[in-house]
Amino acid sequence: MAKRKRHEGQLVTRLRFGILGLSPGNGHPYSWSAIFNGYDPLAMASCPYPVIPTYLARQRFPDDAITDASVTHIWTQDRAVSEHIAAASRIPEIVDAPHDMIGAVDGILLARDDADHHYAMAAPFLDAGLPIYIDKPIAFSLAEAQRLFARQSRPGQIFTCSALAYAHEFRPTPETLAALGRLRFVEASTIKDWDQYAIHVLEPLHTLLSGEGAIVSLRAGGKSVRHLDIVWQSGVQGRVTALGGAHGMIGIRLFGDLGWREMIFSDTFAAFHAALRHFTDIVLGRQPPQDPSSVFEIVRMIEAGRTVT
Repeated sequence: MAKRKRHEGQLVTRLRFGILGLSPGNGHPYSWSAIFNGYDPLAMASCPYPVIPTYLARQRFPDDAITDASVTHIWTQDRAVSEHIAAASRIPEIVDAPHDMIGAVDGILLARDDADHHYAMAAPFLDAGLPIYIDKPIAFSLAEAQRLFARQSRPGQIFTCSALAYAHEFRPTPETLAALGRLRFVEASTIKDWDQYAIHVLEPLHTLLSGEGAIVSLRAGGKSVRHLDIVWQSGVQGRVTALGGAHGMIGIRLFGDLGWREMIFSDTFAAFHAALRHFTDIVLGRQPPQDPSSVFEIVRMIEAGRTVT
């Protein structure tokens, strides 16, 4: 299925990906496709998400593209939108139905972030054995996440994440962490709603606090501004807040015995690129498949944050 090309005398696989779906407020079909294919500046200028052409213009293409894969097929719920994305992100094929991609691509990028639709949209591709990147969050409940993974034809088909799990801003060095002393409290906040955006800080926190043991307590509160209080086995406490309609940033603050550190997310392109790079490497066999247990732990936190007692 994958195209092959010569590179410095070696045969290199060039994967074909299909991008699928569209949800309100989500410009990922434009940006993800451009990270592989490059983009047409004139067509991208009328992208309904102005931040995308802004950060793409700061990159150098093709140098900054992922060159061992390309997005070759697209389907969204609106043909006119598909045509615009295809023109902007140089996608050669627009299909009439999602299943038309089966047999024509090596993997699927499910770019909808409305998790209620993920199972129905992913199922045909899971049944066909295709690897699939499912946009965050994969599900709003642990039971639904487990149902999706159970639908796999083989282990390792599903990859899912918040790209901010790969953000360099949220990956302090061991020396930086050591300078804080013993960690006591973590505080994280994100703009917009809990369901779609809390994962942007929950997943990086899960990585940062992997040495603090299991989560022993989850308690949600708030209404338009939703928060989740978390206690880890080591005794570290934390609060994650989704700001709803309030202005703010996506950031994490770490407080220790010897100091504190604030980390604010800013580089969208780099985070998306790193996440898509990882998925591509999994499909190519360069990286092991994702561990579902980590996915389930993050979904458990998302579900807890939706339940205010």
